[in-house]
Amino acid sequence: MTVRMEKHVTNAKTMRFIPFITAGDPTDEATVALALMLQSLGADALELGIPYSDPLADGPVIQEASQRALRHGENLNQAMRLVEEMRTQGLDLPVIIFTYANVLLQFGLDRFFEEAVSHEVDGLLVPDLPYEESRSLADQCAEHKISLISLVAPTTSDERLKRICDHAQGFLYCVSSLGVTGMRKTFHPDVYPFLERVKQVAQLPVAVGFGISSRDQVAELEHYAYGFIVGSAIVAEVGRRAEQLADSSTRTAAIREIKLTLDQHLLPERVNHKPLASNEYE
Repeated sequence: MTVRMEKHVTNAKTMRFIPFITAGDPTDEATVALALMLQSLGADALELGIPYSDPLADGPVIQEASQRALRHGENLNQAMRLVEEMRTQGLDLPVIIFTYANVLLQFGLDRFFEEAVSHEVDGLLVPDLPYEESRSLADQCAEHKISLISLVAPTTSDERLKRICDHAQGFLYCVSSLGVTGMRKTFHPDVYPFLERVKQVAQLPVAVGFGISSRDQVAELEHYAYGFIVGSAIVAEVGRRAEQLADSSTRTAAIREIKLTLDQHLLPERVNHKPLASNEYE
C-alpha cells in the first residue's frame, strides 16, 4: 500500500471519514474543488467514482451523478488525471478509484496501473468483482502498491469472510445493507452482529458504507467500526447545486454551502478539520 493509505487509513487512531464523489460531476473543476473541501472537513481518504452507464451497485442519486458526468465525456483516464491535479493543489489524502470491472477491462489493466501510479492513485474498489475472481488483480495491485479494497456483506458466510479478511488491503468495506447505495434513516438491526462478526476476524480497519446520511448514524457505528463511508448524502448535495458548481463565478459559494451542511448534519464533532489552503475552492 502507499504511505498515504497507511498513514491516513490503516494506522489512523480516530474514526475514519471516507467520502465518495463522482469524477466530473458536474465538471472536472468542481470535482477538484470538492476533494479539497472534503480534505479540509477532516476526510481520511477519498473514493472517486468513475461514471458508468450501467452501475449495478449505485442507487438513483449516484446514477444521476454519473449521467451528469458522462454528458461531458468523463471517463477513467480523465478521472485519474484529476487526481494529479488534486495533488498539485494540495490533496494529501489517499484516493481510491471506484469503478466497475467492465470499465477496468476495457481500459486495460496494464494501462490502468501505469496511469494510476503516474497520477498517484492509492486504491481500487471494484464492486462487481467477486473475491474469488479478484486474486490476479489483487496480486497486480500489491505489485504496484495500490490497495484493492474488499467488500463484505451481512450475507457473507463465516468461511468466506475469513478468506476475504486474510487477504484484505487498506481497509475492509462493510456493506450495511443489501441492495444499491442510497440514503437510509436507520440501519437494519442485523448490521450490528454482522459488524461484530467482521471485527473478530479482520486484521485491518473496518469501515461501513451504504446508507449513511446523518450524524446520529455515525454515532451508532462508533462502537462497531473504525470508519464510515458516505456517498449518496454528499452526491445529493452536489446534485442540488450542480448549476452553481458548474459556473466558476458561483462555485466557491456552492462548495461552502455543501461544507456547512455536511459539518452540521453528518460529521461527528470530533472529526478534525484540516487547515485550509489559500486557494482551496478556486
